[in-house]
Amino acid sequence: MHEYEKEVQERWGGTDAYRQSKVRTSKYTHADFAAAKVDQEAATELFVTAFGNSLPIDSPEAQEAVTAHRESITKWFYDCSVDTQKNLALMYISDERFKKYYESRVRGLAQYVHDAIMAQ
Repeated sequence: MHEYEKEVQERWGGTDAYRQSKVRTSKYTHADFAAAKVDQEAATELFVTAFGNSLPIDSPEAQEAVTAHRESITKWFYDCSVDTQKNLALMYISDERFKKYYESRVRGLAQYVHDAIMAQ
C-alpha cells in the first residue's frame, strides 16, 4: 500500500474524485504513471517560469500554468473543477509535504502557485 493511502482514504475516500481516480489509476501501467508525472512536471515548470520572471499571478503565463495544472489532474486522475483546484491550492501552502514539492523548486513557489490558482 502506498505510504499515504490510509490518509487519502480517510480524507477523501467518500468523494467522487477519489473513486474516479481509483478506477483510472487501477488500469495504469508504469509508463502511464510516468506520463502523468511528465504532464504534472510540465505544469509545474510553467509556474516556475512565470514566477521566475516575476509575472503577476493573473498574467496569461501564470494562468496558462493554472490551466495546465487543472487539465493534467483531469486527464490522469479525476475531473478537477476550479473549486477543487482551489482546495488543492490551500493544501499546497498548509500541508508541508505539498509545500516542500514546490519550495524545493524555487523558494516562494508554493505561495505563488496558490495565489495564481486563487486568482482564476
